[in-house]
Amino acid sequence: MKTQELKLNIEKALTEIRPFLEADGGNISLVSFDNDIVKVQLEGACISCSVNQMTLKNGVEATIKKYAPQIQKVISVE
Repeated sequence: MKTQELKLNIEKALTEIRPFLEADGGNISLVSFDNDIVKVQLEGACISCSVNQMTLKNGVEATIKKYAPQIQKVISVE
């Protein structure tokens, strides 16, 4: 998969998950991706949420992998 196509697929995944985060007062943005790791930034209420790592793994990472199966890990950066 080409870099531009991969970025588009990651953005599609974030667009799918964004309404759930926004409903709780948060948001997410793509910071970067390199090989099989995606870096995202949690925003708003997501920053201090006690279950944000679970959301990152079970929600964000799972959704990104649906669109871009080659992604191995999603990490949150500040």
